[in-house]
Amino acid sequence: MEKIALNSQQPHWENVFSNSSSRFGEEASYPARRAAERFKKEGKTKILELGGGQGRDSCFFAKEGFSVHVLDYTENGTRAIKEKAEESGLSGSVKALRHDVRDHLPFEDETFDACYSHMLYCMALTIEELEFLCTEVKRVLKPGGVNIYTARHSGDAHYGTGTLRGEDMYEIKGGFIVQFFSREKVEHLAEGYESFEVEEFEEGDLPRKLFMVTMRK
Repeated sequence: MEKIALNSQQPHWENVFSNSSSRFGEEASYPARRAAERFKKEGKTKILELGGGQGRDSCFFAKEGFSVHVLDYTENGTRAIKEKAEESGLSGSVKALRHDVRDHLPFEDETFDACYSHMLYCMALTIEELEFLCTEVKRVLKPGGVNIYTARHSGDAHYGTGTLRGEDMYEIKGGFIVQFFSREKVEHLAEGYESFEVEEFEEGDLPRKLFMVTMRK
């Protein structure tokens, strides 16, 4: 495991976000729209978003009437989320904090109705760190709460390319390290949850191939 390479992702993302205010566009992502539908149907109102990036999904959730606490481990990302929320008149519904999800989540037990993250799980996180994160998310969810996350899977065109950084993590073009998921990895991380379901979708020009996983506490 090349921990130095994995830890270098934080300054890498700081630089990426400093060069563009909308790295992934302004429109809400497909999984965010799908998650919002589910949250509304189930009466979930208080949402935790992990790895909010520059806030495109965070502000979408707020516009849809949800109260959103969003964490990102970059200073530039956290600042961008706050600025977008303020510009959109959503500051009262979006609370952004800088936080590394490899550490304990800064919230009390059973605080949130749901958790959402788009491609955070396939960042430079080891299996052990992902196990810890899943446990932490379950801790801060209320009974019956859902954890929806997306991750690039082993059917993706970038899988197995670039430089292997340990486990199923590859450093691909642009210096990004991706942890690619298999069905077995999804099932493993769902241990301890009451149930889980998986949807496959595509995104971007490559296109990237992803799982959208919904786990219920």
